[in-house]
Amino acid sequence: MSLSDSIRQRLAVLAPSHLDIHDDSAAHAGHAGAADGSHFDVVIVADAFAGKSRLQRQRMVYAALGDLMQQGIHALAMRTYTPDEL
Repeated sequence: MSLSDSIRQRLAVLAPSHLDIHDDSAAHAGHAGAADGSHFDVVIVADAFAGKSRLQRQRMVYAALGDLMQQGIHALAMRTYTPDEL
Protein backbone atom coordinates (compact mmCIF):
# COMPACT_ATOMS: atom_id res chain seq x y z
CA MET A 1 0.00 0.00 0.00
CA SER A 2 1.34 3.44 -0.90
CA LEU A 3 1.80 6.13 1.72
CA SER A 4 -0.99 8.15 0.06
CA ASP A 5 -3.31 5.15 0.40
CA SER A 6 -2.35 4.76 4.06
CA ILE A 7 -3.11 8.43 4.69
CA ARG A 8 -6.49 8.08 2.95
CA GLN A 9 -7.31 4.97 4.96
CA ARG A 10 -6.42 6.57 8.29
CA LEU A 11 -8.28 9.82 7.59
CA ALA A 12 -11.43 7.84 6.80
CA VAL A 13 -12.10 7.84 10.56
CA LEU A 14 -13.05 11.54 10.17
CA ALA A 15 -15.70 10.58 7.55
CA PRO A 16 -14.61 13.22 5.06
CA SER A 17 -17.03 14.32 2.35
CA HIS A 18 -13.98 15.42 0.34
CA LEU A 19 -10.35 14.36 0.66
CA ASP A 20 -7.57 15.42 -1.67
CA ILE A 21 -4.06 14.10 -1.02
CA HIS A 22 -1.21 15.46 -3.10
CA ASP A 23 2.32 14.05 -2.89
CA ASP A 24 4.39 17.23 -2.98
CA SER A 25 7.77 15.52 -2.55
CA ALA A 26 9.09 16.45 -6.02
CA ALA A 27 8.86 20.13 -5.12
CA HIS A 28 11.27 19.51 -2.23
CA ALA A 29 14.10 17.87 -4.19
CA GLY A 30 17.31 18.02 -2.20
CA HIS A 31 15.46 18.52 1.08
CA ALA A 32 15.55 15.89 3.83
CA GLY A 33 12.84 13.29 3.37
CA ALA A 34 11.94 14.33 -0.18
CA ALA A 35 13.46 11.31 -1.89
CA ASP A 36 11.13 8.82 -0.24
CA GLY A 37 7.85 10.55 -1.10
CA SER A 38 7.05 11.91 2.31
CA HIS A 39 5.87 15.51 1.71
CA PHE A 40 2.10 15.81 1.43
CA ASP A 41 -0.56 18.47 1.00
CA VAL A 42 -4.02 17.46 2.22
CA VAL A 43 -7.40 19.13 1.79
CA ILE A 44 -10.06 17.54 3.96
CA VAL A 45 -13.71 18.49 4.33
CA ALA A 46 -15.60 16.86 7.20
CA ASP A 47 -18.57 17.53 9.45
CA ALA A 48 -16.32 16.41 12.33
CA PHE A 49 -14.57 19.81 12.15
CA ALA A 50 -17.74 21.78 12.97
CA GLY A 51 -17.24 24.04 15.98
CA LYS A 52 -13.52 23.23 16.16
CA SER A 53 -10.66 25.71 15.99
CA ARG A 54 -7.94 25.39 13.38
CA LEU A 55 -5.59 23.91 15.99
CA GLN A 56 -8.21 21.39 17.15
CA ARG A 57 -8.78 20.31 13.55
CA GLN A 58 -5.05 19.83 12.99
CA ARG A 59 -4.81 17.76 16.15
CA MET A 60 -7.68 15.59 14.90
CA VAL A 61 -5.83 14.95 11.65
CA TYR A 62 -2.56 14.20 13.46
CA ALA A 63 -4.37 11.82 15.82
CA ALA A 64 -5.96 9.99 12.88
CA LEU A 65 -2.59 9.64 11.15
CA GLY A 66 -0.95 8.35 14.33
CA ASP A 67 2.47 6.77 13.82
CA LEU A 68 2.60 7.79 10.15
CA MET A 69 3.71 11.19 11.42
CA GLN A 70 6.85 9.60 12.89
CA GLN A 71 7.32 6.80 10.37
CA GLY A 72 6.58 7.91 6.84
CA ILE A 73 5.36 11.48 6.66
CA HIS A 74 8.16 14.04 6.82
CA ALA A 75 6.04 17.14 6.11
CA LEU A 76 2.29 17.67 6.01
CA ALA A 77 0.46 20.79 4.88
CA MET A 78 -3.25 20.66 5.55
CA ARG A 79 -6.37 22.65 4.90
CA THR A 80 -9.38 21.59 6.95
CA TYR A 81 -12.95 22.70 6.29
CA THR A 82 -16.52 21.89 7.17
CA PRO A 83 -18.93 21.51 4.24
CA ASP A 84 -20.46 24.90 5.16
CA GLU A 85 -17.12 26.66 4.79
CA LEU A 86 -16.77 25.88 1.09
